[in-house]
Amino acid sequence: MEVKNPTDMCIIVTYRCPMRCKMCNIWQNPTQKDKEITPAEMEVLPNVKFINITGGEPFVREDLEEIVRVAFKKSPRVVISTSGWFEDRVIALAKKFPNIGIRISIEGLSMKNDELRGREGGFDKGLRILLRLKSMGVKDIGFGITVSNHNSADMLSLYQLAKTMGMEFATAAFHNSYYFHKEDNFITNKDEVCSNFETLMRWQLAEAHPKSWFRAYFNMGLINYIHGNRRLLPCEAGLLNFFVDPYGEVYPCNGMEEKFWLESMGNIRECKSFDEIWRSECANRVREKVRNCPKNCWMVGTVSPVMKKHIAKPLKWVLANKLRVMSGKPICIELNEEQLP
Repeated sequence: MEVKNPTDMCIIVTYRCPMRCKMCNIWQNPTQKDKEITPAEMEVLPNVKFINITGGEPFVREDLEEIVRVAFKKSPRVVISTSGWFEDRVIALAKKFPNIGIRISIEGLSMKNDELRGREGGFDKGLRILLRLKSMGVKDIGFGITVSNHNSADMLSLYQLAKTMGMEFATAAFHNSYYFHKEDNFITNKDEVCSNFETLMRWQLAEAHPKSWFRAYFNMGLINYIHGNRRLLPCEAGLLNFFVDPYGEVYPCNGMEEKFWLESMGNIRECKSFDEIWRSECANRVREKVRNCPKNCWMVGTVSPVMKKHIAKPLKWVLANKLRVMSGKPICIELNEEQLP
């Protein structure tokens, strides 16, 4: 199998976090500050089309400015996922890097968000940051929500708020991962959650921008995932994208669980060039495990590059259902109901 260069990477710069989210226990398992990868160590990373910087909370890193500077040497587009807890740090960084992308993780309207994220005032901080960034002229900004059992209705309100504010809106369904230290993240009120996702999909297909139409397809994939079905598209984690953890380990994704499998492709601290990792026998062994992975995750970090590569299937669905929405017909929800083992 030919191994091409990756297009996307995610750098998890820390497991430290000030939030106390109910869907994630990363805050109970923080990294030690002096053991986290440094900006100098990140210089070995390859050039890609897109970089996501995440955590934990990236803005706890006092050297985040240096990390971002390295990231922009590697990619024209860099987006930071953040809780928005450190308002002044976000604004200060955006002043130095006005082309930075910022996604504030918001799990619902004020009361619901603060309940699920475990800190009072989080919604206000996040909204205030987005308003300030917009007034500064920062373009690549928006919300990101992880849908669980009790916030799918708020998802619809946040979408409407994001559209009113002229901002991006990203979705995810909560899941289990070694990274989150959770094993009980399962959606139980599937009918309600999936119904709200269908409403969101209709709204997105009614928009004028094609990007929103493909987000509707992504959200259909979340419905499929919630129902426990096989993925709508193949997983190519470790081929098109990769994750780097705070210790320098290179993983194909962040959705692995030790009870299934968890294996690194290599460590950036132990190589002179990234190709030593990317084209190694160890990396190929990990890719084989990806092909046989039982999890069937559907997360934007691994789905987005696959949608671009296998564009024909999403495009066919998007065009058909855009026409259905325009003619007042219900959209078609296509699920991959092949039985999982």
